[in-house]
Amino acid sequence: MDVTQNQPLAFLFDLDGTLVDSVYQHVLAWREAMLAEGIELAVWRIHRQIGMSGGLLLNALLREVGHTVTAEQAERLQQGHAEAYARQAPSIRPLPGAQPLLDHLAARGVPHAIATSGRLKSAGLTLSLLKLSPGVPVVTRDRVRHAKPDPDLFVAAAADLGVPVNQCVVIGDSVWDLLAARRVWALGVGLLSGGYGREELERAGAYRVYQDPADLLHHLDEVGLRAAP
Repeated sequence: MDVTQNQPLAFLFDLDGTLVDSVYQHVLAWREAMLAEGIELAVWRIHRQIGMSGGLLLNALLREVGHTVTAEQAERLQQGHAEAYARQAPSIRPLPGAQPLLDHLAARGVPHAIATSGRLKSAGLTLSLLKLSPGVPVVTRDRVRHAKPDPDLFVAAAADLGVPVNQCVVIGDSVWDLLAARRVWALGVGLLSGGYGREELERAGAYRVYQDPADLLHHLDEVGLRAAP
């Protein structure tokens, strides 16, 4: 291992908007699913909730428009989103620097994992765009009781790495990632690549904010990863 005492023990990455450019595909997929149920909602309102679990996202959005749905409708909305997102999959790409960043961490022996609020069915579409090193844990919504802004995903990912979560760096693009990190005393780092602004991410607890994975890769020393001797 090339990790010194002064380095962060592990990096925990969100997926959508952090490593993969897929936030707006999720937004449009939710809009399509809602229109199919007769629910009109502006796309900017949907974007503000991306990063939460699907259930919390639905609750937040429907509260804003004063709409309620049955459990059956909620299930149809979730399924409709998954199907619409799958149709958007061909347009999704890794964010600039995502693969080089993951490759760099792997080459340095720095433990890292992915923790996403997406379920495995939809997350698999985006994970396939990345070449993860063998043994890199991936924690999806299916594995935990609560998704972001609860910290369960990051706690599970840290446990898979065998590292205390409060000794990890959490990398995310949404306020929900950073709120979850704060709740378990992990160091939060924000990326602008998901559409949230710098001030929003900083207010939610980001220690540093970078443009995208490429920008983070050039500033890893600022989050405690020392250059190889």
